[in-house]
Amino acid sequence: MWFKSKTPTATFDPSQQLASLMANGVSITINELLQYQNKASLINLTANKNLHGQLAGNYLARTKGRGMEFDEVRHYQTGDDIRTIDWRVTARTGETHTKLFREEIERPVIVATDLSSNMLFGSKLLFKSVQAAHLAALLAWHTKQRGDRFGGIVFNESSHTELKPRSRQQGVLHYLHALTTCHQQSSLLLAQDSPDVDEKTHAFAQNCLRLRQVSRPGSLVYFITDGHHTSDEAIRHLANINRHCELVVCLISDPLEHQLPSVKTKVNVSITDGQHKQQLTLGDQNTAAEYAAHAQSLISEKEALLEKAGARLLHFCAGQSLEQQIKNGVAPWIR
Repeated sequence: MWFKSKTPTATFDPSQQLASLMANGVSITINELLQYQNKASLINLTANKNLHGQLAGNYLARTKGRGMEFDEVRHYQTGDDIRTIDWRVTARTGETHTKLFREEIERPVIVATDLSSNMLFGSKLLFKSVQAAHLAALLAWHTKQRGDRFGGIVFNESSHTELKPRSRQQGVLHYLHALTTCHQQSSLLLAQDSPDVDEKTHAFAQNCLRLRQVSRPGSLVYFITDGHHTSDEAIRHLANINRHCELVVCLISDPLEHQLPSVKTKVNVSITDGQHKQQLTLGDQNTAAEYAAHAQSLISEKEALLEKAGARLLHFCAGQSLEQQIKNGVAPWIR
């Protein structure tokens, strides 16, 4: 499993869960994204990375100076501000000591949301694309709650929208509207001739480059995707981002991408990824085991490739609400 439940599993009722999410699981509306404003406290975007430089961020940057957060006392050095001398320690030790503080500097949060056609898939509760939009909305509202600037990029294989970081609610709303517009466009693209795999892979890499261009040094960057079209070129761009920012890749997957559904009697079914078709027998233990092993190998390959960028990986499932996953410990965001 891609996460471990810490609470007893209740009977799964998709209609009830969708109603609570104000969603249908297939398309995206502004109303279902607005509700995450009331769930912003579910997560805590505390930086895990000590970044150098004046743009290091609003989360206790490693740069030392006069600021809001006391850090330590050390011996006075030539050039230190005399206003920071700690007179108590100086009197006690007989040697001049000065106080150091960690500076608090604004840290923009940048979110890239992949709404490519391969994300428009779901077998249990939500399309992966819908879950991606929900996660982006949660990140946006939490950033606004903290008072930080929020921006990013929303894209599919044929278009993209870049939004410069803004500090007010207007920036969040612009991003949410970009999500709904792009998702609607992706849905229409499914009915048309889809670009081939090479074109999609190139488009994905180009959007990684665009993300690199909009991510200012010191930013906290979240990339929400299923990683389906990740390439060496894309990894080079992501690695460059991670050298100057803190990069977190949020991998969205569907339960069917991990294992076959359990059934009581054997059933022959045909499945497709949009390009290839395959016949499978549900309810057969050998088939289920082979499928799960192959699925895990694909996931491992994807993870190994993304880890080359040095990014932190978080896994989310489209078959369960974000709130349930976060409360069950799927991500290290619980306060």
